[in-house]
Amino acid sequence: MTSTRTRILITDSDFGSTEIEQRIADAHDVELTLAQCRTEDDVLRAAGGMDGLVVQYAPITRRVIEGLPGLKAIGRYGVGVDTVDVEAATDHGVAVSNVPDYGVDDVSDHAIALAIALGRGLPDLDRGVREGRNALHSVGPLHRFSSQRFGVVGLGLIGAATAAKAKALGYTVAGYDPLRTPGTTTDEGVAVLTFEELLATSDVVSLHVPLNRHTHHLINAGTLGLFKAGATLVNTCRGGVVDTAALVEALRHGRIGAAGLDVFEEEPLPLTSPLLGLDRVLLTPHAAWYTEESSVELKRRTVENVIDVCQGRTPRNILNPDVLAARPVR
Repeated sequence: MTSTRTRILITDSDFGSTEIEQRIADAHDVELTLAQCRTEDDVLRAAGGMDGLVVQYAPITRRVIEGLPGLKAIGRYGVGVDTVDVEAATDHGVAVSNVPDYGVDDVSDHAIALAIALGRGLPDLDRGVREGRNALHSVGPLHRFSSQRFGVVGLGLIGAATAAKAKALGYTVAGYDPLRTPGTTTDEGVAVLTFEELLATSDVVSLHVPLNRHTHHLINAGTLGLFKAGATLVNTCRGGVVDTAALVEALRHGRIGAAGLDVFEEEPLPLTSPLLGLDRVLLTPHAAWYTEESSVELKRRTVENVIDVCQGRTPRNILNPDVLAARPVR
């Protein structure tokens, strides 16, 4: 007898526990399976007969989607869906969901923390104390936040939250967003500039954009050349937004002053990366999203979105809602 239970595969997870996901699955009579897929072939082998996928890093490409004809839903742990071919999913009637607002406070806090730490020279000062030397003069010149401009690239939920926190610290805040008109001001009082003007006039540039074909290597040798001398770059969005090789060269030659990076083009960051040998670079391991509260919310909502689609309900978050139009939804 064929089972009518909804079947969902967690393709991969490094969270250490799926207790939250399992509890939600049990409450909805869902059969939940965990794998650790790294390649397309891994996913295809593990996901046969599944109604839905919950994905962390596994590649959900057109080939994968076409190889899973019964698939109804894909949910990604997080905001970005650059590992999922949303166009292919839409072509095949597969709903794609994310959790766009789960980590707004957490990521914006982390971006501000990186900027503050570098702006006050904390990594170098800490290292100096541990080595028994006075590092005060080696970190200069330091400037009051109130004398500096904090530039935000991308004024979505996280970018807007980061802008508000920077403003509260005394920075003059400006932003760039392709959906905003330069010369205007947001409702929160953030001046909107062109991308080039923002880079040229900001003492801190904080990135808050998705990774796609328009933003890949948005920060490159050319755009780094526009930066204000001594500026700090902060990246808590996606590693591919920054051309790592160009950033290393800009830091080595003093074209920019510092970088605070939570994301990298290759993760985990290889121990051979030249970033590890540079001063005034603060590195964290794609941890900006993490608090206990955000972790619980992320797991719960990701699984709930996929279950809702598979069981005929409209999910809280969906990137391609048109795929539900032909389905009976209650």
